[in-house]
Amino acid sequence: MAKKRVYRNFRDVEEDYFRNHPDEIPAYMDEIFDEYAQDGNSAALLASLRVIAKVKGISNLAESAGMTRQGVQHALSNKGNPRFDNVNAIMVALGYRLSPKPIESVHA
Repeated sequence: MAKKRVYRNFRDVEEDYFRNHPDEIPAYMDEIFDEYAQDGNSAALLASLRVIAKVKGISNLAESAGMTRQGVQHALSNKGNPRFDNVNAIMVALGYRLSPKPIESVHA
């Protein structure tokens, strides 16, 4: 009898990669926010932040953010619609801050 293949989903592979390459996280964070600025796909942004949150440890992240574990999971879920202050708290707990960046293509 043939051995059944077990496939992992992309987010699991991504999570394993960042666990083994934490030095790649800052560049990834820049990339996901640049993509969000271009396409406005908040579900993709939240999914990517969820990966990094899992790598960093959701319980520790929740404690640092002053939220519950369930609150962080809900805020970063595909059904989440997090408040701005929750996103900011999660970002700070991840070691980042939200800051404005000029859009080069906009004329003043």
